[in-house]
Amino acid sequence: MSEQTVPQPEPEAAPPARIVGLGPWEGPWPDGAHYDPDLLANGDQRNVVDQFRYWRREAIVDHLDASRHPFHIAVENWEHDFNIGSVVRTANAFGAAAVHIVGRRRWNRRGAMVTERYQHVYHHEGPAELLAWADERELPVIGVDNLPGAVPLETYPLPRSCVLVFGQEGPGLSDDVREVCRAVLSIAQYGSTRSINAGAAAAVAMHAWVRAHVFDQPV
Repeated sequence: MSEQTVPQPEPEAAPPARIVGLGPWEGPWPDGAHYDPDLLANGDQRNVVDQFRYWRREAIVDHLDASRHPFHIAVENWEHDFNIGSVVRTANAFGAAAVHIVGRRRWNRRGAMVTERYQHVYHHEGPAELLAWADERELPVIGVDNLPGAVPLETYPLPRSCVLVFGQEGPGLSDDVREVCRAVLSIAQYGSTRSINAGAAAAVAMHAWVRAHVFDQPV
């Protein structure tokens, strides 16, 4: 009996590579000091919205400064928390005035996706320094952590101007930070996990602020 050749399926073609950003500017260059000649000539592959394509970094920061919201984000960094990069990226997305890192000066920038170039980031040695900075500007410090006695975020009227402070993964808010907070808020949870990480908690809290003060949906 002769052998039969079993036809083999054709290998699937690799999906086309996803193009990130835009290539060099086509046609006459636009006028304006906010444009970056290097980006116009070579293309813009940065993690920015289309409105800011080909803009100089300084021009983007200046534009954002004119419309940032009056809430600040603070996060503790005693153990080199890997969530800080995510917090910075989310703060940029929601237009936070600034991010304040309390504790260690060095932090993992990987999760920030380079948004720290456009987001103001400040450092404080400890809770006392953060509180002094906030007191000077009459900004209440509001903690966010699922601790006994915490007030539900969903029912608390977030101040328009404030500092929302978050603990790090695992230990959460330190006792020193809790002592300087006007209130500590908890985020409603319905599963088995004890808590969500600081990056997720910060995103929930920032969105709650936006709903209350941008879309006029108070609790």
